[in-house]
Amino acid sequence: MGDLSKEINSTFPSEQVKALINIKYTSNWIENKSNGILKPFQISVQQYNILRILRGAKEAIKIQVVRERMIEKSPNATRLMDKLCAKKLIERFRCEEDRRVVYVKISSLGLKMLDEINMDEVGELMDPLSVEEAKELNRLLDKIR
Repeated sequence: MGDLSKEINSTFPSEQVKALINIKYTSNWIENKSNGILKPFQISVQQYNILRILRGAKEAIKIQVVRERMIEKSPNATRLMDKLCAKKLIERFRCEEDRRVVYVKISSLGLKMLDEINMDEVGELMDPLSVEEAKELNRLLDKIR
């Protein structure tokens, strides 16, 4: 079992401050694990999230809808999608009725890439928690937000 105080060689003024830093530290640790899995595919965690959103949508959706559904909100969502378009992982097109509206959908190449990416290792990071502990963690995180 990890101990944040030992891992970062620090003390904290309160348990609440320690909890906040622990959330940030753990989030970064999970992000690093995710980046390691995605590195061979040359996409970021945010781009992976976009691909998952588009796969789940099963049809073209507005770029604004993608932004709203992103776990990690990014002001660079359009740039991230530009890169996915350049790699032919998603397709983008304008609405015929209103040229200001842009739709995106995952391409067959994007679907194929998602099939090849095994993010099970990241999901397994939660295996040390029982179902009850996971429920309690979810409850506490929801309470913070």
